[in-house]
Amino acid sequence: MQLLFLGAGATGGYFGGRLAEAGLDVTFLLRPRRAALIRAKGLIIHSPFGDATLHPAVVTDAARAPTPEVIFLTCKSYDLSAAMGAIAPAVGEHTAIVPLLNGMEHLERLDERFGARHVLGGRCAIHSEIAADGSIRHWGYFHRMRFGERDGSQSPRVAALARACAGANMDCEASRHIVADMWDKWVMLASLAGTLCLMRADLATVLAAPGGTAIFEAAVAECAAVATAAGHAPRASLMQWIRGLVAQPPPEMTASMLRDLQQGRRVEADHVIGDLIRRARSFDVATPVLDAAYCHLKCYEALAAGSASAAASGNSTSV
Repeated sequence: MQLLFLGAGATGGYFGGRLAEAGLDVTFLLRPRRAALIRAKGLIIHSPFGDATLHPAVVTDAARAPTPEVIFLTCKSYDLSAAMGAIAPAVGEHTAIVPLLNGMEHLERLDERFGARHVLGGRCAIHSEIAADGSIRHWGYFHRMRFGERDGSQSPRVAALARACAGANMDCEASRHIVADMWDKWVMLASLAGTLCLMRADLATVLAAPGGTAIFEAAVAECAAVATAAGHAPRASLMQWIRGLVAQPPPEMTASMLRDLQQGRRVEADHVIGDLIRRARSFDVATPVLDAAYCHLKCYEALAAGSASAAASGNSTSV
């Protein structure tokens, strides 16, 4: 089975690397700088599940890759337009696309560009990052990927992909309810990332602060209300897991969006929080905590853009 991974970052590099490690035919479509690094040093993974140094096939132009049976999209949501353009030459008549992005808006955009029949549902869960030397650092004890047909059917292509992935050093399964899986992740991610970015603190610190528990629980309730209004009420297992976080938050539990914000990187404000608010408005669901988190993130983006513009022009003002 020919697999193409768009991106070899903390997510795509890890999951694609594990599949390549298991002997699957994996090609990475990368920007020139990342491609050059991996060609020179290999794709290096450090993980509690075992380290690996791999030398996978790498291309910078999708037209040079074998026509894949499956393309995994592992970009950030704000890079989706560029990613769709990059993979377009590789999308054949029978190619399936598995997006491992946050939120749900990307499904609509992928359907519009490539046709819904090409687009599967997908979600993943992993704590990983790119280290200064370009290697992938994975921590924690889960590395989970799910994919499936959005109508809940078990198609031959999904079954074939599940069989291909079965021997890899990762938790990978086909799902008969992938859309519900994606909504559950969105509820969890938006409530956690929204609250933690708003407070600029890890979960334990927020919950220990005056009013912190009430704010986090309100964010969870808002996200759950939007999902329910959209016909995808969070499953009881998710809500029980969130209650467990409140009762006993893991030490230093944070969110990747908070780490991005703290390190001055771009954030998925529009895709994780903004789109949920947009849907809430269409259902007349109030979201005061999410509104505050979104305002905070958009201010961060505006200030970052202003700083970059000032640095480029050499103009600055201080008091």
